[in-house]
Amino acid sequence: MSWWILHVDLDQFVAAVEVRRRPELRGLPVVVGGSGDPTRSRQVVATASYEARQFGVHSGMPLRAAARRCPEAVFLPTDPPAYDAASVEVMDTLRQFPVIVEVWGWDEAFLGAETDDPEVLATELRAAVLARTALSCSIGIGDNKVRAKLATGFAKPAGIYRLTAANWEDVMAHRPVRDLWGIGSRMSQNLAELGLETVAQLAAADPATLKERFGPRMGGWYHGLGQGLGDTRVTDVPREPVSRSREITFATDLTDQTEIEEQLVKIATEVTRDVVAEGRRIQRVGVKVRYASFYTPIKSRKLPEISQDPDEVARTSLVVLAKFDLDRPVRLLGVRVEFAPPEDRTEPAPDEAESSGS
Repeated sequence: MSWWILHVDLDQFVAAVEVRRRPELRGLPVVVGGSGDPTRSRQVVATASYEARQFGVHSGMPLRAAARRCPEAVFLPTDPPAYDAASVEVMDTLRQFPVIVEVWGWDEAFLGAETDDPEVLATELRAAVLARTALSCSIGIGDNKVRAKLATGFAKPAGIYRLTAANWEDVMAHRPVRDLWGIGSRMSQNLAELGLETVAQLAAADPATLKERFGPRMGGWYHGLGQGLGDTRVTDVPREPVSRSREITFATDLTDQTEIEEQLVKIATEVTRDVVAEGRRIQRVGVKVRYASFYTPIKSRKLPEISQDPDEVARTSLVVLAKFDLDRPVRLLGVRVEFAPPEDRTEPAPDEAESSGS
């Protein structure tokens, strides 16, 4: 038997959970986000049912905009505990099969399986999830995680698709690099500056050129991504977090630079204290700024040395903030800290542990 990677992705998960407990909503445009009140400001769509998406409603859109596009939609507040419980049901169902389940979030998991017919296994998995949870899923089949993840996009909704080295070029070569897992709009622009706009062009690029532009590690990774290369390991050991973040959406846009800096320092200090309470150290600080236009750049900087000092993290966040154009109203600020490798982790002091539990 051969080793296969299956990527299970629940269809419109949050909306589907809401419809499951409110069957009368089936077939209606459903939008979930914030308090569920589209008349309130500063609230965004968490997810939308396929019916709502046909009106142009999508995740991250302000609820007010969603209401304008689809006034007949049913708006509901988010309910994370319900989604936690539903996710557990799904993952427990998957674990009843002879597979290794690596959970990646509420609505997705990679499965590792030895089988001669991955399509049959995928069909059985889909049927079991639907029968036991009343939730639909799509399954991508691949010879590594990258291809399995991308295959799921072709499987949606409620389907199964196989993407391997055998059909990689036929399926992916002509597609824009933006379609690859891990390449966003900003990186696709960077690649376009090198004349690399399609997956085939990225696969055929000079690795040295990519490494010179993006660094030896990331340059090599992008080159491999163009060829569909990826990890084949699947583990059921919970993933160790590699970062922590905090962000605030302000009731009123910030326009004063001093106030913006004060708020950023507050956020950086709070997230650092959370991390120190867990006994972790910080090696990189990222700052996220969302303008009133919803343009949301993110920039980061490595600390001079690994630290647990909130003042040092706050100072670095201000250095990163200086890279942003602050002559426009700011809607949201966020700070993300990346952890040092596990070998640099320390145990929290008793007073820190008590503080984190209060």
